[in-house]
Amino acid sequence: MIRVLIVDDQAMVRQGFGALLAAQPDLLVVGDAADGAQAVAEARRLDPDVVLMDVRMPVLDGLAATRKLLGDRPAGRPRVLILTTFDLDDYVYEALRAGASGFLLKDAPAADLVHAVRVVAAGDALLAPTVTRRLIAEFAARPQRQRPRPTTLAALTPRETEVLRLIARGRSNAEISAELVVAEQTVKTHVGRILAKLHLRDRAQAVVLAYETGLVAAGE
Repeated sequence: MIRVLIVDDQAMVRQGFGALLAAQPDLLVVGDAADGAQAVAEARRLDPDVVLMDVRMPVLDGLAATRKLLGDRPAGRPRVLILTTFDLDDYVYEALRAGASGFLLKDAPAADLVHAVRVVAAGDALLAPTVTRRLIAEFAARPQRQRPRPTTLAALTPRETEVLRLIARGRSNAEISAELVVAEQTVKTHVGRILAKLHLRDRAQAVVLAYETGLVAAGE
């Protein structure tokens, strides 16, 4: 059973999402919160697997709440799934940097929401949609202070580096498997080793790191 905490300052949104998710046999809505500060407190109390996190909220916004929540617990649960709209793209990118496992547009079909919760609960990142790749590339391309590549990248084998580049381009394990002509289980093994060596929570952070260190350039 996947335990879900819903965070949004609009009661109707919380109720709507709650009813939808509660109707799924493998999902359990353990609570909700109306602002970021309450979200952090409830997440600590309820220990959910997934937190659906809105961005614009009173007291503490979703970005700050994500940083606070994931800063306390750098690995494992909970996974944060950001709920957003196109006009909040900048916040989305910052949330990914803070450790969120992905994002979903608020007007996405109901089936997409259910799928997204299952994906991030399984430890994967919601990075497959084309719009996500576009957003990450767009913000990674913005001028930033030059940073040397972290020495941890040197710990990757040539094959792991190649896999990381493909992850950063939004490829799924199946797509990487086909492109490199290796078994999908082999790709999963490479991904696991990459995350462990770079001390990353999931693929979302791997994508951000790849762009920010210059391992992958936007538009490649």
